[in-house]
Amino acid sequence: MNWMLYIDGLLVIVILASLAWLLSLYLKDVSIVDSAWSLMFLATGIYYFQSNLTPNLKTNIFFALLILWSLRLAIHLTWRNWGEPEDRRYQKIREKYSPNFEFKSLFIVFIFQAALASIVSLSVVAVMDGQNDSSNIGYIEYIAIVIWIIGFLYESIADWQLAKFKSDEGNADKVMDIGLWRNTRHPNYFGETLIWWGFYLYAFSSGPWWVIVSPLLMSWLLLKFSGVVMLEETIVKRRPKYQAYIEKTNAFFPGRVKG
Repeated sequence: MNWMLYIDGLLVIVILASLAWLLSLYLKDVSIVDSAWSLMFLATGIYYFQSNLTPNLKTNIFFALLILWSLRLAIHLTWRNWGEPEDRRYQKIREKYSPNFEFKSLFIVFIFQAALASIVSLSVVAVMDGQNDSSNIGYIEYIAIVIWIIGFLYESIADWQLAKFKSDEGNADKVMDIGLWRNTRHPNYFGETLIWWGFYLYAFSSGPWWVIVSPLLMSWLLLKFSGVVMLEETIVKRRPKYQAYIEKTNAFFPGRVKG
């Protein structure tokens, strides 16, 4: 692992997070950190890629997958949040840390997410630092690409289905429980998790074993921290029909509908 390159990449992430924070002051909305999240990985990936004096097929494929994932997610979240009030998750944080939340948010929201992104990005630097001996594409990398593609399609289709559902005013008081949302309440998070396990498996032969902290942290974030748990913390109070959805539908992993 090239630690100097990793630290440089961390600085790139922090700079991007700080710029996003400045924009949030102008917009009075820290929700933009969601759009900036995937761009943090893209920025550090670009830095790693241009720093690699000996790019090869393996790094090129990984970089292409990283670009595709990052841009799709950033564009989707920006489009979804455009013109909307600050996400209720951040409203709650804003209320908790007021007064002077505007300045506190640099560390509470933006630098904090930058730190998380730097840990998750270990899979990225493991592949792209140019100092590993494994530059060949083998069966492990092919399996990783398949897992990544399944995750990417799962997340993309789930996001599209939900956006289409919400665009129909007749669904305002309904719960999305069709399509990929029929067998899991969070198919987008499931797809995102597959993407990062695919990234890790692709990096498996390029980095040390402990790089597994990258997909483990992402899985924990989506399942226990900012994903499923936070999203469903108050949703039943706001949307009572969601309780029936919880009782009959898997929370994360797709499968048969319960009961």
